[in-house]
Amino acid sequence: MNAEALRALLLALALCAAAPARAAGFAGLGDDAQGFAEPQKGHTLVFPRDHGAHPEFHIEWWYLTANLTDENGKAYGAQWTLFRHARAPHDGEGWDSPQAFVAHAAVTTDALHLFAETRARGGVGQASVEAAPFHAFIDNWSFSAREPNLSGGKVSAIAPRFRYTLALTADRPLALHGEAGFSRKSESGQASYYYSQPFFTVEGALAIDGAERKVKGRAWMDHEWSSRPLAADQKGWDWFSLHLDGGGELMLFRLRSDKTLPFVSGSFITADGATRALTRDDIFLEPLEQGLVAGRLLPLRWRLRVASLHLDIETKPLNSQSFMGVGVGYFEGPISFSGAQNGVGYLEMTGY
Repeated sequence: MNAEALRALLLALALCAAAPARAAGFAGLGDDAQGFAEPQKGHTLVFPRDHGAHPEFHIEWWYLTANLTDENGKAYGAQWTLFRHARAPHDGEGWDSPQAFVAHAAVTTDALHLFAETRARGGVGQASVEAAPFHAFIDNWSFSAREPNLSGGKVSAIAPRFRYTLALTADRPLALHGEAGFSRKSESGQASYYYSQPFFTVEGALAIDGAERKVKGRAWMDHEWSSRPLAADQKGWDWFSLHLDGGGELMLFRLRSDKTLPFVSGSFITADGATRALTRDDIFLEPLEQGLVAGRLLPLRWRLRVASLHLDIETKPLNSQSFMGVGVGYFEGPISFSGAQNGVGYLEMTGY
């Protein structure tokens, strides 16, 4: 067996060992994670330290979505995601590292949704995340930044049919969701640490099937970590990140349960960067129209209302077939919205 085949075999065994036989919650995120750390209310997030990996926690992800246009005004979406999954609550050197990484990248137009997935082991130079300066990579995909607010950065990915390199700048602070970054996910106590940089402006180049074009636009980055972020009965979520043309940013999500009403939460980030948590009673998420996507019915158009903001909008996807057909499939695609406010953003839906 050559070295490349051995690495692939060991990675497959590691990922199988990490996956429970009967997973609870979406993708096993509601399973017990004995020995791993749990998010604590009142804990203070510190930057740039907390941009890095947290190996004492079971699951973690760094997520960037970008709404882009080319020189002719044509709309695109770009996604870059790195997931870290630990088999044990510690780090290690070389092949003793219990860390496994999975990454997704995608490019979306009104006619195409192209995606790629790659996997790697931690500890052996295939994937890693460093805090200061921030640098996350897996193989030849990377996301880096110079400043504590993640400005002065670059994100890039290369796949068989697409590639992109985007420069990222931000002139406002990070947004801490929930209670100073402690983000509740259920009434029974599940939570994560969760913050965003929603104020990225983007310039760069994107290529599809060898044809390159210059693009610019806005991007949203999420970083979240936990050990058991879902309750066992929570089977998926609907998540929105919205860039409001009138100023400000909005994040909304609902976690669906097969036993109780959905758990709903969100944040409004003002144009100057102040973050306000939104209460459950303030948020109304209503699916308006379903469509067939990858063999399943998904809600593709939504009505979103936030009473305290006097916000009432309807969303529509750039491409209704923006499905990530990876190991655990999900919908992830750019949207636009209109009504009390206009703008663009991203919609993620899992567990359907």
